[in-house]
Amino acid sequence: MTNLAEQELIDVGDMDVVAFNDFAAEQGWSDGLPLYLPTEQAVLRMVETVRGDNRPFAPISPRQVLPTLHGLAANAVMAGCRPEYFPAVTAALRAVLDPDYNLHGTLATTHPCAPMLMVNGPARKNLGINCGSNCFGQGWRANAAIGRALALILLNVGGAKPGEMDRATQGSPAKYSYCFGENEEESPWEPYHVRRGFAASDSVVTAMSAEPPHNINDHGSTSGEGLLTTISNTVGQPGANTIYGRGPLFVVLGPEHAQTLHRDGFTIETMQEEIWRRSRVHVSKVSKENQESYAGFNRPREGDWYPLTPSPADIHIAVAGGAGKHSAFIASFGGTKASAVRIAP
Repeated sequence: MTNLAEQELIDVGDMDVVAFNDFAAEQGWSDGLPLYLPTEQAVLRMVETVRGDNRPFAPISPRQVLPTLHGLAANAVMAGCRPEYFPAVTAALRAVLDPDYNLHGTLATTHPCAPMLMVNGPARKNLGINCGSNCFGQGWRANAAIGRALALILLNVGGAKPGEMDRATQGSPAKYSYCFGENEEESPWEPYHVRRGFAASDSVVTAMSAEPPHNINDHGSTSGEGLLTTISNTVGQPGANTIYGRGPLFVVLGPEHAQTLHRDGFTIETMQEEIWRRSRVHVSKVSKENQESYAGFNRPREGDWYPLTPSPADIHIAVAGGAGKHSAFIASFGGTKASAVRIAP
């Protein structure tokens, strides 16, 4: 089998999958779920899919190891990736290696963040990525394996081991895998990646260090105005890192909510403006101790309000999911950015 971090072979004899999983757990390579055996042949099939992409990788924090394609591919095999998933995995890695993503800080924090991955463009359909009903949940190999591959790479190549470098107080299930696609077909607006400057024909992975999705339930509002009231009040909470970390956040609209907002004339920009203004947290909801703490972080409030992001543009809006009057709010770690990288053909 291929070493999980370096380009070398490890002789595991005639281990079967059960024996390999026991061995991997002893080595600290496991995320606790069953792993596929990364044979030399399986790794080479994975590597062949990115042969034309010769861009170098930056060292991966916290170990600052310069990864090899074979080491990355070994982790993708273990995660259950098909070879065709591997370009999306390497694009996701490039996204979290963007210096503004702050990989070291997001891996070492006590905050329960995980790398959220959203896929846009033709790769969603080509790879079978779920963008509709239960897109944050179980049942789709591509979603599960792509997100899990990145998590295993950060564990085994980067060295973000729980309880050692990964100091999350409680963590979250999103640390196993956190990958979904935008439901471009049911969005009334331009796809998210096009608004970021990519071509509609590009396949793009966007990564943000994030909390798990927080449901926004609104079955009663029949107007865009009413929906924005519910969305903004859900986003405007004093317990998320965004109140002092001043990072981005995502509002992922379900298609039914998106259609209502679009029908009532709301654009992406006007929704960003409204949510930014309405989600500000009033000083009365923040403890006196936290007010003093935030001031020490050079986080003064604006009048009697704490805006959750530096600007309306830091509220990223996408459409995903299926039928039902639900949307989602995804808070970030704070000191991070939403980094988007094109998947190499």
